[in-house]
This record gives sequence, structure tokens and C-alpha cells, in this order.
Amino acid sequence: MLCRPSPDAFAVAHLRVHTTLYAVLLILLSPLAFAEDWQTEVRTRVNNKDLATAVTLVEQRLQTAPDDLEARGWHGRLLAWTGKWEAAESEYRYVLQRVPSDADILSGLADVLIWREHFEEALSVLNDAQALQPNRTDILIRQGRVLRALHRNREAREKFRAALALDPGNPEGHQGLDSLRSEPRHELRVGTDNDLYNYTDAAFAQGISLSSKWNPRWTTSFSQTTYQRFAQDAAEFSGSATWRYTAHNALTVGGALAHDSGVIPRAQAFFELGRGFTASREGVVRGIETAYRQRWLWFADARVLALTAAATFYLPSDFTWSISITPARSRFPLTPAAWQTSGLTRLTFPLFPRVTANAFYAVGTENFAQQDQIGQFSARTMGGGARIQLTRRQDVSGYIANQDRSQRRTQVSLGMSYGIRF
Repeated sequence: MLCRPSPDAFAVAHLRVHTTLYAVLLILLSPLAFAEDWQTEVRTRVNNKDLATAVTLVEQRLQTAPDDLEARGWHGRLLAWTGKWEAAESEYRYVLQRVPSDADILSGLADVLIWREHFEEALSVLNDAQALQPNRTDILIRQGRVLRALHRNREAREKFRAALALDPGNPEGHQGLDSLRSEPRHELRVGTDNDLYNYTDAAFAQGISLSSKWNPRWTTSFSQTTYQRFAQDAAEFSGSATWRYTAHNALTVGGALAHDSGVIPRAQAFFELGRGFTASREGVVRGIETAYRQRWLWFADARVLALTAAATFYLPSDFTWSISITPARSRFPLTPAAWQTSGLTRLTFPLFPRVTANAFYAVGTENFAQQDQIGQFSARTMGGGARIQLTRRQDVSGYIANQDRSQRRTQVSLGMSYGIRF
């Protein structure tokens, strides 16, 4: 007689089989669950703008799975967002060698090439991405931006219009079309400056200037200023030209001649070298502009050489901070030449949608445009100003400053100007 297993034995055996199956499934599916977990955590960190932790998570994933193309793609994105463009490009190309038809990776590579200003190569990559997915709005907009940077405005306009045909409410498409409107090349500005002293009569100046951007490389500027200072009338005409010889470098040269009446320079000459740098798109400093300026001024009875080193830092939320230092060598009759140093710092920030404000502080004899400002006193100046954009082509600017000089002298300066572009 055969012995039949009891119902409890069947239950135990059944439980063991299910337990074994669950264990096998857990082993097989755990990498997928882990992959989902790390990607979810990375997305959370990115949404919270914690890019450093996101990079750490991705690099930990790559240590355990160096061939994980999703991790490689994320690594490329994060490197690009933190300004490490060469490393990001390497990661994107690594992925594309294995998956050449990934439109997202192609778009990411194009972004890096755009930021590095390799526009022709970026356009080629975007054309490949569009061939894979012809109706992707974001790719069409990227193509429009690159074509605009290459001054191929007709083709850029077609791309923005194609994007809006797919998504009529797309704000980037509308902004792209707006940016291709014929930009004004000239700016005419008129203004007045007033200096009020506690030891002499007020001084006044009236000016008119015309700046013209003839093409992406050449800009000219001419101005005429008349002065009423210390019971004397004076007038000055100045001009300058700027040559932007690369995307980030510019050279400016100029000069001025005047009927000086002993209160302003008889002649001036200057040059300036400027260079721009792009920093991290996510960091505190987004970009930097540096400049070196050398200026010679000839007064009736004085000679001045001013050397200026300046830097402007582009910060988040459209803030900019600039600082400049100017050592100046002045020589008067019967006295040896002497050096004095001045400095200026300025913070510019948006105040309202159409209003930009600034605050500044200066020390030393920082203004060498008038005879009374050189080599004769020390001073501290603080003030501020604002620019109101009335329309797309018109603005009004104004400023006020208070200067506390040595010998208990004070000066209050205020001015206003109106600009129109056409």
C-alpha cells in the first residue's frame, strides 16, 4: 500500500516552490528595479537643482555598470549643465557609437556644440536628429537658433515657423521669430549732466551721440558735448570704432578734440581690448567680460595717462557686477609726475519688467574728463541710476551721485538721457 503525502506536506512543498520562484524573479528583476531607483533619484536631484549629488549618483551607477547607456546619457547631460562641455561631448559620442539613432542624445550633443559655438557641426547633428524625428518641435527650434547664429535668417525663420505649425503656442518659437525682426542698427542719444558744488557755482554739460552697428564685426560711435564750467564755455567732439575680430574679442580705438577753455582736455586718445568668457550655465557666475583700457589726456597745463583694468561678472537673474581699477599718472608744470589710483564697483539688477537699476561706489580721483578732477583731491563717491525701457526702441536713463571730497568739499551730480534706436 502506497503512502500518500498528507495535505500539510503538499502545502509545504507548494510554499517551497513559490518561495524559490520569488527568489529567482527577485534576483532577475533587481537590476531593473535598481536602475529605476537611481534614475528616479537623479531626476529628483535635477529638479531640486542639486546637480552635484546627481553627478555622484550617476558616477556610482557607472562604477557598477560602465556600459549602461542610460547612465552615460545622464552623465553627458549633467556634465553639460555644469559647464564641462568637452567631457559631455565625449559621453554623448560614446553613446552615439552604440546607438547612432538616438535623437535625444543627438540633441544633447548639439546643445554642447552650440554652447561651444561650433555652429556648423551642431547644425549637422541637428539635421540628423530631425531626419529621425521630423516633427519634434524642440529640434526645429534648435535648428532655428543655430541658423540664426550663422546669420542664415531666412532658413531660421522657416524652422521657427515649422515649430509653430506643430505647436502654435510654443513661446520659444514666437521668441525666435521675434528675434529675427530687423534690429535697429543706430542709436541716437541726447542728455544733460549737472554738477552742484558747495564751494563754487554749478557746472552743466549737454551731449548728443550716435552709435551705429554696421555689421556683427564693426561699430562706430560719435558724440558732441558742450560744457559750462567755472564761468567758461567748452566743447568737445569724440569718435571711436570697435572691431569684434572674434566672437569673444574686441578692439576699440578712439580720440577726442576740444575747444577746452582750460576746463576739459584739449585732446584725448585711447584704446581698449576686451574679451569675454563663458562660465557655468548653472553656477553663480554665468559669464565674464574683461577689458584693458589705456587713455591719454592733454590739458592746457597737465598731462594724464590712465590705465584701467575692468571686469564684469554676469550673475543669475540678470544681475551684473562690475569692478575697475585705474592707476593714473599726472604731470603738472614745475612738479614731478605722480601716480594716483582710483576704483569703481557697480551692481546692476532688474527692478521691474522694464526697469533696470544700478548702484555704484567709487574711491579716488576717478573722473579724468575735467581739469578739476585730476591730482588735486581724494574723494569717495556713491550713487545709483535707472534705465526705463519705454518701448522696444526707446528708453530713458538717469543717475544721481554724491561725492565727498577732501577739504570739506562736496559735489552732487545728476543727469538724464533719452535714447532712440532706428
